[in-house]
Amino acid sequence: MNWFFLIALACILGALAAAGVFMLKRPQSKEAAPKTMARALAWRVGLSIALFLFILLAWQMGWIQPRANPLGR
Repeated sequence: MNWFFLIALACILGALAAAGVFMLKRPQSKEAAPKTMARALAWRVGLSIALFLFILLAWQMGWIQPRANPLGR
């Protein structure tokens, strides 16, 4: 389960990095860069929402359990 979360976070960061590259890259046409950057940011938002919903589902199904470790021990 931990690997799934790490892979999902890596995909989210990859989409954010792609949006940054599209923002900084010199566009071939005036309309190409904003559309690709917006698409990459939309993927990032979609992946983040999907990961959040999957965490809620996994908690409800009992696949993951919250741990409350006291701070300072």
